[in-house]
Amino acid sequence: MTPAVPGARSREQELLDRFLRYVRIDTQSDESSPTSPSTAKQLDLLRLLEAELREIGCVDVQLDQYGYLTATVPATLPPGRRAPVVGFLAHVDTSPEVSGAGVQPIVWHDYRGGEIRLPGDPTQVLDPRESPALASCIGHDIITSDGTTLLGADDKAGVAEIVTAAAFLLAHPEIPHGVLRLAFTPDEEIGRGTDHFDIAAFGAEVAYTIDGSSAGTIEYETFNADSAVVEIHGHNVHAGYAKGKMVNSLKLAAELIARLPRDRLSPETTEGREGYLHPHRIEGDVERTRISFLIRDFSREGLREIEDLLRRLAAEVGSLEPRARITVEFRESYRNMGEILAGRMEVVHKAEEAMRRAGLSPRTEPIRGGTDGARLTFAGLPTPNLFAGGHEFHSTREWVSLQDMDRAVETIIQLAQLWAED
Repeated sequence: MTPAVPGARSREQELLDRFLRYVRIDTQSDESSPTSPSTAKQLDLLRLLEAELREIGCVDVQLDQYGYLTATVPATLPPGRRAPVVGFLAHVDTSPEVSGAGVQPIVWHDYRGGEIRLPGDPTQVLDPRESPALASCIGHDIITSDGTTLLGADDKAGVAEIVTAAAFLLAHPEIPHGVLRLAFTPDEEIGRGTDHFDIAAFGAEVAYTIDGSSAGTIEYETFNADSAVVEIHGHNVHAGYAKGKMVNSLKLAAELIARLPRDRLSPETTEGREGYLHPHRIEGDVERTRISFLIRDFSREGLREIEDLLRRLAAEVGSLEPRARITVEFRESYRNMGEILAGRMEVVHKAEEAMRRAGLSPRTEPIRGGTDGARLTFAGLPTPNLFAGGHEFHSTREWVSLQDMDRAVETIIQLAQLWAED
């Protein structure tokens, strides 16, 4: 396999050019930041997108103080004919878990199977035996990072697909569709992607996030998701004179993590509809240690049971050292949007038909994660999630198929037309 050689300008080539341009911009979000957006560097991409949307002919292009970029593709229907206003959304930020700085994207042209060893870190290998989706992309152009950073397909693939679809529709006014609203949001990866999103001003009646994985997938069920922070307050004194005085919060934190179930309720041991309790960050010293947890389950009852488990374990650790003070605080992230979308399945059925028209066999899957669409759906805007084509998200082995990205573009175009047919 060799890196792709630029060819004739086409929709696919425009899509590739946009994506490569976007992923080179570091847009990592920061959970510890109190600002919106959480990092100023997200605005670097948002301002570039603002200019591009104006250039391709979008109207009502606005970038607000919170980092929400919205725009309109005007309707092309005959006078007197109306269609529902349809929204398409993608987030610009990348995960805080892996560096997004200095991304060096590589396009592997005409993939013929086997391993792809990433040159920046040869220990990072894409193997179809471990990533079965890779085996289904024979003949595709596979895009990766060099192995030292994530790629940013989550969700810059979705961003590039929406912009490319909008550009295509604006260049082809003979294609009938209603008003389309576009939105590019910050801070989705830290659960704050819709904190300041103005649904009324957005004006869509239905919407879709373009933030999924394999081509043909539609996701309208998500985890119920909360986060938790356990703070352990100990007491630090000079280590040479600490007998009977020191209370080491680090050791108590280790005791808490050691008490977590080893064969269940963790990302490493669950799949399908199984939930988990995931310690994903720990920071501290003898005096004070803070452990951040992600809590996930497809049912609200299951979510409560996991939270009760964490409270119980924290209390058990606290009983080992009465001089310590342990607090547990929970924060709601999002809820299972399937509860709402079960009554609005026409939004899902339209997506299925659009994918069939794009040459795909649609399938619905629950999301072992979440999207901005979950919170938007509960706020009154039905918003299932559609595939963007990426895989191995939040890792240096992240990859995406260019051809699957173009299928996402075609799905958006077909959806725009479908909502105008009725």
